[in-house]
Amino acid sequence: MEAGPRRDPDPDPAHRNGPGQHQDQLEAQQQALVEHLKERGFLRTARIEAAFRAVPRHLFLPGVPSEEVYRDQVIPLKIVDGVCISSSSQPAIMAIMLEQLGLEPGQRVLEIGAASGYNAALMAHILGESGTIVTIDIDEDLVEGARAHLEAAGYRQVHVICGDGAQGYPPAAPYDRIILTVAAGDIATPWYEQLKPDGRLLLPLVLRDAQFSVALERRDDHLESVSVRFCAFMMLRGPFAEAGGIFALGPRTEASPALQLRLNNYQPVDVTALYRDLAGPWYDLPSGVLASLHEVHYGFNSWLSQQEPTACSLVAQREHPALTELPWLFKVAGLEARATIGIVADNHVALLALPPGWRVPASGASQSGQVACEIMVRCFGGAEYLARRLLSLLRSWDTAGRPASWLLMPGDDRLRLRVYPLHVPCPEKPTPERLIFTRRWSRLVIERQA
Repeated sequence: MEAGPRRDPDPDPAHRNGPGQHQDQLEAQQQALVEHLKERGFLRTARIEAAFRAVPRHLFLPGVPSEEVYRDQVIPLKIVDGVCISSSSQPAIMAIMLEQLGLEPGQRVLEIGAASGYNAALMAHILGESGTIVTIDIDEDLVEGARAHLEAAGYRQVHVICGDGAQGYPPAAPYDRIILTVAAGDIATPWYEQLKPDGRLLLPLVLRDAQFSVALERRDDHLESVSVRFCAFMMLRGPFAEAGGIFALGPRTEASPALQLRLNNYQPVDVTALYRDLAGPWYDLPSGVLASLHEVHYGFNSWLSQQEPTACSLVAQREHPALTELPWLFKVAGLEARATIGIVADNHVALLALPPGWRVPASGASQSGQVACEIMVRCFGGAEYLARRLLSLLRSWDTAGRPASWLLMPGDDRLRLRVYPLHVPCPEKPTPERLIFTRRWSRLVIERQA
């Protein structure tokens, strides 16, 4: 049911007794990982490279074989009901985000998402003894584990707090840097308030079905990106997790919800009523539009987000008996997740679906998404007006020549984002090259540059 970090940094006492063959092996594996990250261009700054060379990751992942610890891979930390809800991130994305963060010795940093404590240790090494780090996590067992790991590695100056990261940590504010190692769909007001005027906020930001690690700095009355990179993180948990237009549907456990409804633009949703519709009777409307899943995913998906304020996606993070009849169009690469898209209004939803009995061909993954089929529109709860609205939008996209998409996979080096708190007027208007999403506390302006 659940696996969490252990207190003992190494269960074999012989491995803790000074230099020796085992220690030499660990050192060699650690340095090989650093060389791998350098060769791939993820480590560019000397201070960050030195931190990866100095901080032993295996002390933060007790019980995990060292050959796995020092691979460039994600390591699960906590699993509940078969779902991983906390992990030690892939070293490559940790290096990318530390480069984005731009740490300087002596700074004050807030990390939201303590996990194993390894990332906090890397930052502590970069900041030096004059720096201050507060790292916060929502689960007490993870907090206890991170404290034990940090102490074992000699980074006792890191303050590990149990709490809701959406609230930040006011006692140590303001911060030069705030970093999230979990994804969010909005910018929480406390993060604005606790960031210094010349500070930097770095977070994995959910933009529809994609995530981008975005480094933001203040520009007068708003935040503006200085770096954007593609990423994939687990979602922030706690009450704020639904504030940006990301709603949990269906029965919950301590783990991530079985279903997530993700909205472009925030609107209140009765999750009980909506889930009741999804679990009830439905029927499909034929569209007459023959398209591949690749075209729908990278074309209609983003076109819909530009044309329709009520556009949404539905994402399942694992198989579930109650979800067998839902119309999954896409499997999210590298994750045990499936998704489809549609529109939501008046606590009803209409979603795109596949023809009855149609299955993605068993050919190579790179070709299977190119096979065309008729796209259906599924009506739930008798709300045919909504299904026919989605049907009309799909046909309009087809008639318009199936405009190509840029939102989901634009090349992260070409994206620019600006974030305006809702109480600040947004001076910009949507264009074919600029999307504006309204969340509960912010407006997100996403623009592609040539």
